[in-house]
Amino acid sequence: MRQRLLDATIDCLVEFGYAGTTTTRVADRAGVTRGAQVHHFPAKADLVTSAIRHLAAKRTEVAMAEIDRLKASADPVGDALQLMWEMHQGPVFSATVELWVASRTDPELRRQMAMVEPIATSSLVEFGKALMPEYAAHPEFLHAVYTAMDVVRGILIASWATRDQEELDARWARGRGHLRLLFAALLDSVAAAS
Repeated sequence: MRQRLLDATIDCLVEFGYAGTTTTRVADRAGVTRGAQVHHFPAKADLVTSAIRHLAAKRTEVAMAEIDRLKASADPVGDALQLMWEMHQGPVFSATVELWVASRTDPELRRQMAMVEPIATSSLVEFGKALMPEYAAHPEFLHAVYTAMDVVRGILIASWATRDQEELDARWARGRGHLRLLFAALLDSVAAAS
């Protein structure tokens, strides 16, 4: 039942936005009673942030399953950036953005998101450390990973205005190229220090 509620929450966030995602609508979509929904998630903020937390964990599992393939790749940095891009596609990212925007004016949601967001972003950082352990201690490594996430998220959010796939692909190719330069400089500085 809990899983159905979490899945229904993501569906509602994507389809109706945060304002249109009501606990009643989620319970109906999940096929459970309102009482059962309240038993598992007493407030809307609990429900939506639990859904994002759950999906972020699933996304991390998918990424970690790719570690061996990426380590064996001729272009592990480029392939890892592409995986980060792909992980931000679809309903999970759309639902997350809905919550980021809504938390600007909803103090309870902001409090909940302040707890969830570090978990979601730290999972991508841990993935980067697992992929490139020899570089993870460098002081700029964390900044490079966060910059990559910011670039991916910024391009995707801006793309919603036009919905032009060709333009989106071109912007990602450009962004990915610049991120590769950033990571190449980081790798070079670590090699030079060794």
